[in-house]
Amino acid sequence: LVNLERSMKPDALLDGHIVQGHVDQTARCTAVEEAGGSWYFTFEYEPRGGGLCTVEKGSVAVNGVSLTVCDSKPGSFRVAIIPYTFEHTNFSRIRPGSVVNLEFDIVGKYIARLMEHYK
Repeated sequence: LVNLERSMKPDALLDGHIVQGHVDQTARCTAVEEAGGSWYFTFEYEPRGGGLCTVEKGSVAVNGVSLTVCDSKPGSFRVAIIPYTFEHTNFSRIRPGSVVNLEFDIVGKYIARLMEHYK
């Protein structure tokens, strides 16, 4: 299952994360922790370079849900899921061992590509 949202209208104010709907790679959920009515989900993925990474407070899309990264490490990251997101997306079905689709931050991918030309 993936989550779909309407595209932003061209005349709308750009606000929030930029998500294109691409799947850069997959990750495996390694932990789900309850935290006072919310949840922390931890995911591990194979680092591949080319901007396919996360940064603290950067964005990542998990199964089409654009989220802010907390606790970014090489090959893993954690996201905080509030009750609304848990109830209205497929996060309620994700368990440790579940495989999810990832789309990494588009700005980070472009910066990484540009930096490859300056090595």
